[in-house]
Amino acid sequence: MSHEHNDHCGHEAHDHDHDHQGGSGPDDNLFTQIDRSNVIALNANGEGSVVIKPWHQRLDESEFLQSDADDSMIIRIPFTASVKLKSLLLKTGPAEQTPSKMLLFPNSPTFDFNDVADKAAAQEFDVVQSRDVGEYHLKAAKFSNISHLTLYLPEAQGGDTLQIYYIGFLGTWTPHQNMPIITVYEAQANLADHEKIQGTDSNGFNFKA
Repeated sequence: MSHEHNDHCGHEAHDHDHDHQGGSGPDDNLFTQIDRSNVIALNANGEGSVVIKPWHQRLDESEFLQSDADDSMIIRIPFTASVKLKSLLLKTGPAEQTPSKMLLFPNSPTFDFNDVADKAAAQEFDVVQSRDVGEYHLKAAKFSNISHLTLYLPEAQGGDTLQIYYIGFLGTWTPHQNMPIITVYEAQANLADHEKIQGTDSNGFNFKA
């Protein structure tokens, strides 16, 4: 289900470009490129990794994240490769526990609730109530060369808490480029830094391994 949106709300990145369907093919699913053990959920009852499920478990509702102190949540998702995101897949709810909006912040690995008022989202979606998996199409120019993605869910659609069952991604990936190895050489030995060998004169010194 797609919706057209005439943007008069002042949010440049506000978007309704999403489909609710279960049939998006898994060929470009990025499940294996998500660093699941390091997914972080803030203000949530449970580990963030429980909503990062393989494709065949995307409809499973036995495990989910629920917000804790109120109806907001932040989920920080690192990748093990450099990814170009095409779509975000989301299953949430039910009903009033569905987030009202979803704001996306690429490459912001330390984003938390203190940053909400100061940082602009790269893209923002209204979330439609549905028990299906929604596919939210991302702007290619803003979601290329991504190593980390943060989702901010500011409130539920009337409920005291919100719930997330599944988050997935469609796109392409390339291995991270290896970081250069920096070798520091000692320009001049300092005798005071090295242990003296017994039986040598004052000019003798030893580099300890």
